[in-house]
Amino acid sequence: MSRFIAHWLSVTLALALTAWILPGVHVDSLPALLAGGLVLGFVNAVVRPVLAFFSLPITLLTLGLFYLVVNGLAFALAAWLTPGFEVMSLGTAMLGALMVSVLSWILGGGKRGTRGEGRGRGRRHAH
Repeated sequence: MSRFIAHWLSVTLALALTAWILPGVHVDSLPALLAGGLVLGFVNAVVRPVLAFFSLPITLLTLGLFYLVVNGLAFALAAWLTPGFEVMSLGTAMLGALMVSVLSWILGGGKRGTRGEGRGRGRRHAH
């Protein structure tokens, strides 16, 4: 549970920084920011993989560049679902999604653990 909260807080803080830096991304209030971080996390976990799957042929044709559009659509969907969180255009949503991804990665310590990493569990190996 604490991992979920830490991730939610890093995404929320990244969203706040993105709204502060990037014109075209606007968050009205703290409750809208907190809800926006939660909705963005949900959309990224549930909706974005579905979008990525169905857009796989065009993503392969564009050598992965279309994935930026998929991320932008997920970011715009999160804004559309959250009152008080606005994105002005698809281009802004694409840039906002990229900024939130990079900032939340930095704020989260720069690592996404693979099985057992960062949880304080598991065996320690002597080298």
